[in-house]
Amino acid sequence: MRRQLYPAVVMVLVMTLLTGLVYTFAFTGFAQLVFPGKADGSMIEVNGKEVGSKYIGQAFVDTHGKPLRKYFQSRPSAATGPDGKTEAGYDPRLSLGSNHGPTNPCFVPDPKVPCRDDHGKKIPPIVIERVRAYRKLNGLAPNSKVPVDAVTASASGLDPDVSIMNARIQARRVADERGLSLARVRKLVDHYTSDRWIGIFGEKRVNVLELNLALDRISARAT
Repeated sequence: MRRQLYPAVVMVLVMTLLTGLVYTFAFTGFAQLVFPGKADGSMIEVNGKEVGSKYIGQAFVDTHGKPLRKYFQSRPSAATGPDGKTEAGYDPRLSLGSNHGPTNPCFVPDPKVPCRDDHGKKIPPIVIERVRAYRKLNGLAPNSKVPVDAVTASASGLDPDVSIMNARIQARRVADERGLSLARVRKLVDHYTSDRWIGIFGEKRVNVLELNLALDRISARAT
């Protein structure tokens, strides 16, 4: 038994050392050497202060959780904090989606099966409320179409991008709030639009944080 136990224990220790330490430190060192910015999270700094990551979304709301009209708004996020009180979502400690299916009563109204929150309390259908809020925020007609990414959360809950249609709809509101021409704001939207991955996968998308920071720089120069 000792002859069998000894090599088994040694192999566990050796493989733990190789895969848990050597492999990890080797690839960490390689990443830091070749692309240090991405390895550190692709953080964006403004005046020496980190304001977020290019690849992690965030909410642009006031202290009461209401959308700031001068900013482009990110798509909804189901990544609420462990206490369930981070209504704006985008808690980087808890990346997840809502796990609701497309026929869930919180998405599609069903008089026989009401939408309920995590505590079992009846609430209005989430998507219907988001559609109303989006139209109101952007001054849209009651029957106007709304981009699906504007009213549904991403699978990760931390999506940093919105669709081109979503950004272009919001552009008029942002332009009015900042006293800029619509053409100038839409030009910024185009500038911060990323193409499909290798030209065929996914959809074109607009990075919300980079776009909002560019608008802040323009506003700062104007004052």
